[in-house]
Amino acid sequence: MIRVKICGLTTAEMVETAIRLGADRVGFVVVPTSPRAVSLEDAGRFSRLAHSLGAEPWIVAGLGSEGGQAGGEAVENLLRLVEQYPEIGAIQLHGREAPGPFHDFKHRLAGTGTTTRLVKAHGVADAGDLAALADFDGADVYLLDAKPPKGANREGGFGEAFDWAILQGFDPGKPWVLSGGLTAGNVADAIAISGAGAVDVSSGVERAPGVKDEAKVRAFIEAARGAG
Repeated sequence: MIRVKICGLTTAEMVETAIRLGADRVGFVVVPTSPRAVSLEDAGRFSRLAHSLGAEPWIVAGLGSEGGQAGGEAVENLLRLVEQYPEIGAIQLHGREAPGPFHDFKHRLAGTGTTTRLVKAHGVADAGDLAALADFDGADVYLLDAKPPKGANREGGFGEAFDWAILQGFDPGKPWVLSGGLTAGNVADAIAISGAGAVDVSSGVERAPGVKDEAKVRAFIEAARGAG
């Protein structure tokens, strides 16, 4: 069965609706520049709610301008959040983390004693970009998204797709999720072409940035499940 993540949820009502409609995973963005950003406190609260309703909560973050060193404020905030809310299923790093800071964070996350996984979101424009994933082999899961537009102040949530055909036969030896420009109208084709077993959507099910549309969420989940 295709696993579906609805990302960029900003209210408890949206969380409940997405899960009622069949979302396996829900995502909460704590990147301040995102139009879907929520506070760390709300991210934790929503994560507990999602877990109680049977879905896996993911926190979407970046390691911050400090470069992600062990003492960076962004790192410490994320570790405290996971310790306070062990229900969090994954931290999805969607910034421009270098491999060194990324693996340092992986080590510190493991030190929390939780089962929270580490996801590395990676921008893809052509087949050559897939080779760079080897630098982040400490990730538990990869999320493949379209590269952001030039000059963008964040890494994701632009509703852009990439050529799914470059993923045919892609096998990184760990789970991976397809993201970027997905909608109810194209997700079945995206799954068929790429071979993805899990998908992620945010802007493709919205009526305005940060505001999910229930009908679009329902249609997306039904289309993804039908493709599977």
